Amino acid sequence: MTQHSLHIVAGAAGVGKSSFGKELAAQSAAVLLDSDTVTEPVVRAGLLAAGLDPTDRDSPEYKRIFRDAVYECLFQTAADNLNHISVVIVGPFTRELGDARWPDQLRKRLGVEPTIWFLTCEDEERRRRIERRGNPRDQAKLLDWPQHVAEAPPAQPAFRVKQIDTGS
Repeated sequence: MTQHSLHIVAGAAGVGKSSFGKELAAQSAAVLLDSDTVTEPVVRAGLLAAGLDPTDRDSPEYKRIFRDAVYECLFQTAADNLNHISVVIVGPFTRELGDARWPDQLRKRLGVEPTIWFLTCEDEERRRRIERRGNPRDQAKLLDWPQHVAEAPPAQPAFRVKQIDTGS
C-alpha cells in the first residue's frame, strides 16, 4: 500500500494559508480540507440556530461551541482519505501550535508523519490582506486588531515546522 502524505498548513488569519494550501494540494495531487470551506455551511447554520452571529469566528461562544468540532471534522475526513490520497488540512491551529506533543498525536491518530507548514507575515500586511478580502467573518478581528494580534498563533511553534514568510 502506498504511503500518502499529510500536510497541515497553519498560521494566523491573513497569512495566506488558503492560497498556499490550494497550491500545495495541486502540486501534491492531494485532497484539500480547508477549515474555512469544509465546515462553513454547518457552522453558519449552527450559529443561526443558537441565535448567534453567523459571521462570528472569534468570540468565546464560537470557540466553545464550534472550534473543536470543526477541527475534529477535518481530522476525521483526513483519516477517511489518507488510505487513498494525500491530504492538505488548512486552519489556524492556534492552540495546537503551542503544544509540543501535537505532531506525535497526529502521527499516532492518522498513521502518517505530518508535515506542518507554519505561515507568517508582518501583522500590518495581514491586516491589509484581511481588509482587501472583505469577508464578514473578519469584522471582529478588524474592530479590535490589537486583541486579535495578541491571540494569534505563537511567534514560534513548540515543535519543528516548515516556516514560510508569505510577506515577500
